[in-house]
Amino acid sequence: MAPEPKDDRTRRISAIVTTAIFLILAPGTVAGYIPWRITHWHIDPPLLGFTPFCAIGILLITAGLGILLESFARFALQGIGTPAPIFPTRHLVVQGFYRYVRNPMYVAIVATILGQALLFGSSHLIEYAAIAWLVTQLFILTYEEPTLRKTFGPEYETYRTNVPRWIPRFTPWRSP
Repeated sequence: MAPEPKDDRTRRISAIVTTAIFLILAPGTVAGYIPWRITHWHIDPPLLGFTPFCAIGILLITAGLGILLESFARFALQGIGTPAPIFPTRHLVVQGFYRYVRNPMYVAIVATILGQALLFGSSHLIEYAAIAWLVTQLFILTYEEPTLRKTFGPEYETYRTNVPRWIPRFTPWRSP
């Protein structure tokens, strides 16, 4: 395997650092700081008195964080860019969790918020999760998808046609 050209190596390092900062600032705020401000991570009685919600919440948080970290790493290492619009990827990322759903980061963030709602017994976090989902959906429709169509053209259209936006596929999509 040939060594990576210096400017590609520099861009990759920059992508990793910028992605890490963006991870802390954006999802860290949306799925960490704001839920903490709402609940102070105080555990109230389970929603609807259903104790298993706490365990389901822990599973959603754990899965959400794992998916989020893997997806962010994939943007930096494979896409050679970040999820931040100011430093976009060079390549369309269609591997990992992106083979199942087009927006694994957003799904992971909403799952993490819902997991916290179940763990902490907070109906306010369920309301916040719905608002976060709606704002994200509007961002996807008005900015993200049009930008991806313009940037990646037919490659994105093929991907968009085969991989759903929010509800994951049961089997991984294989790009042609």
